[in-house]
Amino acid sequence: MIKEINIGDLDPSILFGAGDKNIEYIQDFFHCKITLRNSIVTISSNNENNKLISSIFEEMIKVSDRKKNLTLIDIKSIIELFESNEDVSSLSIEQTILNTTKGKIITKTIDQKNFYDLVQKEDLVFALGPAGTGKTYLSVAFAVAAYKSKSVKKIVLTRPAVESGERLGFLPGDLKEKIDPYLAPLYDALEDMVGIENLKKMLSNKIVEIVPLAYMRGRTLNDAFIILDEAQNCSKIQMKMFLTRIGKNSKAIINGDSSQMDLYNKNDSGLTEAENKLNSVPGIGFVNLKNSDVGRHSLVKKILDAYSN
Repeated sequence: MIKEINIGDLDPSILFGAGDKNIEYIQDFFHCKITLRNSIVTISSNNENNKLISSIFEEMIKVSDRKKNLTLIDIKSIIELFESNEDVSSLSIEQTILNTTKGKIITKTIDQKNFYDLVQKEDLVFALGPAGTGKTYLSVAFAVAAYKSKSVKKIVLTRPAVESGERLGFLPGDLKEKIDPYLAPLYDALEDMVGIENLKKMLSNKIVEIVPLAYMRGRTLNDAFIILDEAQNCSKIQMKMFLTRIGKNSKAIINGDSSQMDLYNKNDSGLTEAENKLNSVPGIGFVNLKNSDVGRHSLVKKILDAYSN
C-alpha cells in the first residue's frame, strides 16, 4: 500500500536527518520504503502498518516544524506513543529546563518531559529507571533552575556510602574523602551547568552542599532543593531519615535503580519500601524512566535490554 504526504516548505534534511538516519530507522523498524520527490514523501508498506507509519510520519513533520530539528530520540518517543495507543495530539517532547553558557538543557523523551512536569507539580518526586536515562543530570538541572529563579536558597546533593565490592573502611582519609569519588557524577553535572569557578564559589558559600547521606542525620533542610542519588542503596532506616530531613519550602528528588542495588540484605531496601508505602500519598510523584530514555551511547540501551531478558 502506498501513502503520499506533502511536507510543504519543511526542509527535508531536518526530517530525514544527517545521512538519512531518521528515515533509515523508520524503514528498518517497520520494514517499509520511504522516498522523497520534490515535497512529496511516498511511504510504501503492508496494509497492517501503513496507517500507523503515516500517522507517525505526520507527527514527525509537526515536531520537525516546531523544533527545527528531529533526533532519533524524538522518533523513538513518537513511535512508542503511537504503538501504545496514547493520544499524541499535544505531544511536546522538548521542554527547556535550564539555559547555560553551553546551551539549553532540555527534556528529550516523553518520560523525561513527564519527569519535568512532576517536579513542577510535586514537592517530592521519585525518579526510577536504569543508568543513562538522565535521572541525575536532569535532577541537578532542576535544582540549579530552582536556585536561579530564587525558588530555593540552596542545593543539597547526597547519596549513600555503599558501592558494589567496595569497603570504605579500607580507603584512606575521613568519610568525606572516602565518599567524594562516588559523588563525582553530581560534581560533574554541576560543573557542566554553572562552570568550575561558580561551583567553587557556591560550595565555599554553602549554596551547594554535596555530602554523604550519613551527614544528613539531625538536620532540617528549609528553602532547599535536595537530591538523593543512588537511592537503591539506602536501607529502610536511611530512607526514612532522609525523607524526614525535608523542611519548609523545600523540594526533593530521589533517584534510584533497583536493578543496581548493592545492599547486602536486599530485603532492607528503603527505596522498595518507599515505593510501596508512598505511591498514593498526595504531594509525592513517581516517574519511571525506561531503556528507551537512555541518552548515552546507542549500545547502552541494547546492553540494558539484553540484561533485562
